[in-house]
Amino acid sequence: MTAPNNVTAVREVPEQRRILAVLVFAQILSGAGLAAGITVGALLAEEMLGSTGLAGVPSALFTGGSALGALGIGQICRRYGRRPGLALGYAVGALGSLGVVVAATLGSAVLLFLSLVVYGAGTSTNLMARYAGADLASAERRGRAVSTVLFATTLGAVVGPNLVTFTGEFAHSWGIPRLAGPFLLAVAAFGSAAVALAALLRPDPLRLAEKLAAERAPETDERPAGDVGDLPDAQPQRRGVVTGTTVMILTQLVMIAIMTMTPVHMQAHGHDTQAAGLVIALHVGAMFLPSPLTGLLVDRLGRWWIAGASGLTLAAAGVLAAMAPPHSVPALATALVLLGLGWNFGLVSGTAIVTDALPPARRASAQGLVDVGIALAGATGGMSSGLVVVLGGYPALALAGAVLSLAVVPVVAWAVRRPEHTDTVPATPFAEPEPK
Repeated sequence: MTAPNNVTAVREVPEQRRILAVLVFAQILSGAGLAAGITVGALLAEEMLGSTGLAGVPSALFTGGSALGALGIGQICRRYGRRPGLALGYAVGALGSLGVVVAATLGSAVLLFLSLVVYGAGTSTNLMARYAGADLASAERRGRAVSTVLFATTLGAVVGPNLVTFTGEFAHSWGIPRLAGPFLLAVAAFGSAAVALAALLRPDPLRLAEKLAAERAPETDERPAGDVGDLPDAQPQRRGVVTGTTVMILTQLVMIAIMTMTPVHMQAHGHDTQAAGLVIALHVGAMFLPSPLTGLLVDRLGRWWIAGASGLTLAAAGVLAAMAPPHSVPALATALVLLGLGWNFGLVSGTAIVTDALPPARRASAQGLVDVGIALAGATGGMSSGLVVVLGGYPALALAGAVLSLAVVPVVAWAVRRPEHTDTVPATPFAEPEPK
């Protein structure tokens, strides 16, 4: 789905710039919290449980918690707006992070598992914030709005893994296990993001989008079918929702599975946590840092091209991870960078496709359900990854991910060749009408 070329110049509402600035600030704060579970979650579980086969459980638990969080946040956003939904999600994430610290200190596996589920709410909020960035964006800039919010996560998400040693030593000085240190950082990160959004995210972007869509009737301009993202009374375009969701689910499953077991694979071959943290930091950077370019490509080249490219990039990452010598940090880092880039392509393009297909009044709850599917895919990837490594080794896991990621390509081809309908729908109500 390309950006409409036959729509008149779009004037975005002035509130959009402030909304994006607040979201960017909150995402910078919360990025470090997102990185905690990614970097040391599997290692902490392996240390507490003494089993590599169960090392994927933390990823499965906090992504499973992310599914519950996405569902709850989506419903809160639908009823009360983005501000209370996102702020509450981050607050719950901070609580879960604190629970992980207490569980590690007490050596309680049960409390650890429960806390990781709660922690997952914070990770789901971090991703769901991208929808808030798109609420007031015009169709021609929707990809860039989504990517701006994702890009803001880069600073905290990249810095967080590289603070593993520092936060570990800080935690140890307080009698807390070193691997719980990054979760102390997550408490502060998610808590600060919650306060920032509660205080500053005004006006509420979803409520304003609904109000503007209802007040401004569509003009006579036209835009391509399937883009109903600004029409108040339009019905969701099911093909767009299904395709965008499928792309995001497949990319999430593959990314989580390979990413989760990479630190365990490295540690098993003599690498320390600092080396694993560096690789994960590069991976997380690739997940978010290319976002501005990805958003531009999504808007200029089209959603479908970038969605297809996500599958091919993830396949290349899986093959390289499988072939990389276990002792080679540069090879593994390159594979994980490609893994993050493929995920970024899939998330930005898939989000734009889904948002294009949803009118404002139907947006929040449907997007929450979409992210439930994404989170469940992540839980599946995290839970199965440890078992696959135990049975077949890390290369088998990486190759399986490569094969699975190629399924994105026929899904996109199916959507492009069989559009939902060929007629046109009215242009965005935020567009200025052409002079008569």
